[in-house]
Amino acid sequence: MKKAYFLLPLVFLLAIVVYSCKKDDGVERIPPRDRGEESIDATASIEAFLETHFYNYEEFENPSADFDYIIRFDSLIGDNANKTPLIDQVLTKTVQDRVDDDVTYTLYYLIAKQGGGKQIQFPDIGTMSYEGRQLDNVLFDGSVEPVRFDLTGIIDGLQDALIEFKTAVGDPIINADGTVDFEDYGAGAVFIPSGLGYFSSPPPGSGIGVYAQLIFTFRLYKAEQGDQDGDGVPSIYEDINGNGLEEDDDTDNDLNPNFADVDDDNDGRLTKDEIVVTVYTIDEGEPEPILGEDEVEVKREVDDSTGKITITTVTFTDANNDGIPDYLDENI
Repeated sequence: MKKAYFLLPLVFLLAIVVYSCKKDDGVERIPPRDRGEESIDATASIEAFLETHFYNYEEFENPSADFDYIIRFDSLIGDNANKTPLIDQVLTKTVQDRVDDDVTYTLYYLIAKQGGGKQIQFPDIGTMSYEGRQLDNVLFDGSVEPVRFDLTGIIDGLQDALIEFKTAVGDPIINADGTVDFEDYGAGAVFIPSGLGYFSSPPPGSGIGVYAQLIFTFRLYKAEQGDQDGDGVPSIYEDINGNGLEEDDDTDNDLNPNFADVDDDNDGRLTKDEIVVTVYTIDEGEPEPILGEDEVEVKREVDDSTGKITITTVTFTDANNDGIPDYLDENI
């Protein structure tokens, strides 16, 4: 389970680590709630919010020229009593608890704008602007400016929702005043039960309550393929069991999941030395390279001035033909 506060500065994150690692200070510790029981209460709280609130969907349906595509919530009372409630507009997905395999959640998320770019993947590096609130609408974190972040380092519920969205189309537009604009980006919200958030251990000083349900609204601009351990294998390929979770793949059982392990099979040879990286350069309109059976494209760059395309691939070699790539085979 991820424990880092969403996008706080590194100094604050270090303070959290120091705080969490202190020895017994004499304060009585209350055992955390049963995760299954808490999930039931969390779902009830979120559904109550969804049934009594709406978002500014009319602005998204008929956007003005200066509309900012920021999701805003309000209560279904007074002049707004006849608005469409969120419960009739959200989508759901079943999500596995990262701590207790017997617990699952119904994760509610809202797609206000899908986005026209590429689908972001669970171990990608993303760029977005966002707001984080509790169900009482109290803001605890946010950034109007685009922020670059690692999906493997954010809370699980936000990661689980973001992968349902697409990024902006094309490259960012740099304005004369130095600001940056994006075209046709994804915009949405997610309603996160405490078990996919901070559960009983919210970061000190964050203002987030114990067992708090959280709401994140966001505008998703960009996605870059992640290689968190820098071993040359993109983290999307380190999901060996294919379940869309990065935390539970640990080939050598050294308690370092593959996406954060520079020697995945613990054979004394670094992963980067047990794969083959190839770079192809072609001109626009030329035939694409034909990749080998165990070769995958991991990066593509286009030089707008020359039209040249640079394609980087990784080949997962299997020297003894046992069906196990060398970087995962302790015998190679």
